[in-house]
Parts: sequence; C-alpha cells; structure tokens
Amino acid sequence: MTSLVERLGYSAGSRLLIVSCDDLGSCHSANVGVYEALRDGAGTSASLMVPCPWARDAAARYRGEDVGVHLTLNAEHDLYRWGPITHAPSLLDGDGGFPRTPADLWDHADLVEVRRECRAQVERAIYWGFDVSHLDSHLAALELRPEFFDVYLELAVDFRLPLRLGAASTERSVGFPFRSLAADEGVIFPDNFFHVPRVGSRRAIERALLELPEGVTELHVRPAVDTAELRALAPDWAGRVDDHDLITGHSTLRSLAHRAGAGFIGYRELRDLQRAG
Repeated sequence: MTSLVERLGYSAGSRLLIVSCDDLGSCHSANVGVYEALRDGAGTSASLMVPCPWARDAAARYRGEDVGVHLTLNAEHDLYRWGPITHAPSLLDGDGGFPRTPADLWDHADLVEVRRECRAQVERAIYWGFDVSHLDSHLAALELRPEFFDVYLELAVDFRLPLRLGAASTERSVGFPFRSLAADEGVIFPDNFFHVPRVGSRRAIERALLELPEGVTELHVRPAVDTAELRALAPDWAGRVDDHDLITGHSTLRSLAHRAGAGFIGYRELRDLQRAG
C-alpha cells in the first residue's frame, strides 16, 4: 500500500512534521502568539475557535496562513465563557456558555443541534475569508464518542477536508475504529498524532522529536504572548507562554527536527491531496 508520504510526493520512509497551533481566536494573546508562530516561527498550521470572543480579530489579522477550524462545543475556563453561534439550547450549561467538559456535553447535547452548530462554525470561517485547511475538535469532544464522530466525519466529507485524529491506541480505549471509518470515506489524516495532555509542551515535544517515527506526524502547541489578559483568563497561562517561546524563540525545535531528518508541512498539503482524489 502506498504510504501517505509517498502520496504527498516524498520518498518512502520520509518523516514529515505538522506543527499545529491551537486556540486561535480564543483571546487577543493567542491571536498574537499564533500568528507570530506561523509567520516567524516553526508553526506550520493553526486552528480557529469560531465561537470565541476574539475570533473576528483573528479573521482581521489573517493573511492566507494554513488555518483550519477547531470545532468548539466546550468552554473550559471558569471565568471566561463563550457559547454557540446558532440557537442550540442543549449546548448551554447553567451559566449560558458551552459545557465545561466533554462528559457534560455528551450527556446533554442534541445531535441535531451539534450538527447545525459545527456546520455553522465551518461556514462562518469560510465567510470570514479563511481558506480552511482542515478540521479538528476542541478537547477531542467530537472524536471520542461514535455518535459525535459521525458529525465530525460528515463535515470532513462534505467540505472535503482532512481531520486531526488520535492514535490507534486511542481507538482501543474508546472502543470504535475512527481511523478506519475516516479512511473508508477517503478522508486523510496524519499517520501519527503526538498528544500533550497539558498545556506546556516543551519537554514532551523535544523528547518526541528524538524518536520521530516515519510518516506524517502532528505535534500541537497553544502559543500565546504574556499579557495581563492571558494571566487573568487562563490558569495555565505560563505553559502557553512557554509554548510560544518554544515555537518562536531560540529553541531547539528546528534543530531537533533537522537531526531527525524531518521536513515541515501544513494541513493544506493533506487537503489538496484529499481533494485530488
């Protein structure tokens, strides 16, 4: 079977790296940090949280970078809230925002409202002028339950976009073969996804780059610049600032990738391959 790297035009056994910057649009600090990572750092892709208060600012700053949609059905912060862009009562918690956890979402969400909300988020990003490169899911809420994954996969097929998907080990833990289901529909996704469960990725990513497998690997970070806004809204602000330094500062990320023989690509290459059939 022809490997993904070969289908992308590289030799068999190549190592390719997507460095994804999550949470674009979540706040002003993230917008500045993500675009600096894409324009001046090692970031190769980003994903937009359309319902968040600073998403329109992210659209105003957009210059054609590789940006996907970070489909958002949760608002995890205690003091900083956002909610659906459609009429979706089942997607609200008691204080008027999205549920704080995926478990709460899964317990109460109406799938018709989930489907309508997620489709509206993709359509709004396109309306704002984004050349959407892929889809991923905030807190993996659409990936880890089969009925929610059906919505995720449907959107990928309808908009002809690649997906972020967890590793095969995640399939075993959640109990259904989401990677096989996506592949059967012609949806493309990276061979490997290196998940860092907490914000602040430096040591884990540096270690992963020393053992980078063959194929396309996605690493994700959440870069943001250090501001009073960020410190007020995000308890994990220090990790986000360190992610920004990892991607834009005098770090070893590029040198470690070079030592591993890895090249850098974005999701747009995967999208173009998927649309080429």
